[in-house]
Amino acid sequence: MKIRKRWLLAIAAIVWFAAGFNILRIGLQEYQGFVSLINILLSIIVFLSFYFFIFSRLVVKHTVRIKGYLQEKQYFWNFFDIPSFIIMAFMMSGGIWLRSSGFAAPIFIAVFYSGLGTALILTGILFGVNFIRWKV
Repeated sequence: MKIRKRWLLAIAAIVWFAAGFNILRIGLQEYQGFVSLINILLSIIVFLSFYFFIFSRLVVKHTVRIKGYLQEKQYFWNFFDIPSFIIMAFMMSGGIWLRSSGFAAPIFIAVFYSGLGTALILTGILFGVNFIRWKV
């Protein structure tokens, strides 16, 4: 199914926000019993690191790529490129393994997932802002 390329940003916004919401939910569930100033600061560091060094750049990269498509109508899965789908699959598999294996302590899941989930949510919001600001 092909859609106008502007709507690829809306799909990206939904996917990133939904993933972030789920990751943040898992992190906050694990936070019970681990709430402390140091853990909150560590979650903030995780958030800042992922958002500013990875995800905000990714939003710019994908927005430029989507706007650069020559044809107005694109397949809906073109909100990502192939390397991004591979990275997403790797991150999802790694996260599922990390939690199910018991390899990571609950405090790590709490701190890391809370920061990462918040960064993912903000990334989804930024894709949504780019969708709204799109000049037709």
